[in-house]
Amino acid sequence: MTFLSILQLIVNVLFFVIIIGGLITCITIYIIDKRQKNHSVLRNYPLLGRVRYFLEMIGPELRQYLILNDNDGKPFSKKQYLNIVMPGKYKSRIESFGSLRKFEEPGFYLQNAMFPVDYDELEINQEELMTTYVYNISNEGLFERKEKQIQQEVEPYKLTHNNEIIIGENLKYPFKVKRLVGQSGMSYGALGKNAITALSKGLGRSGSWMNTGEGGLSKHHLAGDCDIIFQIGPGLFGVRDKEGNFDEEEFIEKANIDQVKAFELKLAQGAKTRGGHIEGAKVTEEIAEIRNVTPFETVNSPNRFEFLHNNKELLEFVDKLRTLSNKPVGIKIVVGNINDLKVLIHEMVSTNIIPDFITVDGGEGGTGATYQELVDTVGLPLFTALPILDVELKKQKIRDKVKIFASGKLITPDQIAIALGLGADLVNVARSLMINVGCIMAQQCHTNNCPVGVATTDPKKETALVVSEKEYRVSNYIVSLHEGLFNLAAAVGVKSPTQLNEKHLLYRSYNGDLMNIIQYKKYLYKQDLV
Repeated sequence: MTFLSILQLIVNVLFFVIIIGGLITCITIYIIDKRQKNHSVLRNYPLLGRVRYFLEMIGPELRQYLILNDNDGKPFSKKQYLNIVMPGKYKSRIESFGSLRKFEEPGFYLQNAMFPVDYDELEINQEELMTTYVYNISNEGLFERKEKQIQQEVEPYKLTHNNEIIIGENLKYPFKVKRLVGQSGMSYGALGKNAITALSKGLGRSGSWMNTGEGGLSKHHLAGDCDIIFQIGPGLFGVRDKEGNFDEEEFIEKANIDQVKAFELKLAQGAKTRGGHIEGAKVTEEIAEIRNVTPFETVNSPNRFEFLHNNKELLEFVDKLRTLSNKPVGIKIVVGNINDLKVLIHEMVSTNIIPDFITVDGGEGGTGATYQELVDTVGLPLFTALPILDVELKKQKIRDKVKIFASGKLITPDQIAIALGLGADLVNVARSLMINVGCIMAQQCHTNNCPVGVATTDPKKETALVVSEKEYRVSNYIVSLHEGLFNLAAAVGVKSPTQLNEKHLLYRSYNGDLMNIIQYKKYLYKQDLV
């Protein structure tokens, strides 16, 4: 055998070994990825998910030199995404070297006090520590991150008894709220059962509330023993008969559930000022039973409650539900036509039927499925709509009788503090909680093809979402938001974030002019707002 023949044989053997070794490595990694419980993408897409991780790792460099900076990107920038993920996964909000905020742009600023409140002066309920899990990174590599969950006992940063917010305080069953932030409406059907269960358990552990969305109440909502706000949309899912009419007995049945603390009539949603939509592929037999519809058929809710034709009828229905349940009843609105809002509030005064709360949703809010033209144009942004609602209620002297929930892309403590300063009593969040149960913003919510098992009812894809891991991210995120709110309260000189108000805010315009919030509200209206 010649030298060249031997060399060729060696090369062939090496090539064969490399191929076989590569196949064995790929199979091994595939099995490891499929069985691990920490990363949803890898469970559904072994091997390929590691390519995504590699691209994610070099993403900041690619954006810095080729595409975007960290503040660019919609609906959430990379910076905003990290502001959501880091508190949930690592319970960390620490940053270095300065802010990435574009200070040359107009915006709101909190007025810090010359003599802030010391930590031991804050009114915080830290009596019972919360047991949770956070991630600890042992090695950060190019293709993977070595980390593990470790158990921790953390301070919960709850409101004290004196600072609890009471909704419907004159009712037999008022809703006593120990948190300022909870979950906005997200239906079972829009989200899968694993996502709903993880959210329920995480919110229950942290002592917060969960809004069911308009899809009705499931056992998955109740899994975590969290407080429930049962949302009733125009489709009346969960409180309807087979023909779609309001079913009083079904409503009373839901009202008798202890976890259900309040009811919300959804007139509109910020990014979906129309009836809800769910593709037939997502309507499983379980979801169909909950909603009392036909399985695997696309469901479109009406644009409005078809049996309510005016404000008087709406308020009478609110009063009926409140009488039947002895629990708080509110409405969810989008502010667009300000005159319509004024007429509604005037009707509240003239009938003396005042909802226990009003949820105002900004046009920047999210949704599982709707049309582009509605997402981009219909409904005012939250920081415009919220002060308008607050002012109109004050003008009619009923502001003290109504609690305001605000929602619309409020993902960090400072944004929540601004909403509180503009008139909100409480804040709802949705997409940031989706991200904490695994959402990667693939924007496939309406297709039933969510790659990480969040916005899908496909059993195979849902397995990517491991409830026992994601539930703790939800708890950590909620606690972290409240810790940040107490930090801000101390900075502006008050003892609890419930005391944040318009006196603590300034607005800086494009040309650098400063406005207090009274001036800002006048600026919005271009008229006197006494």
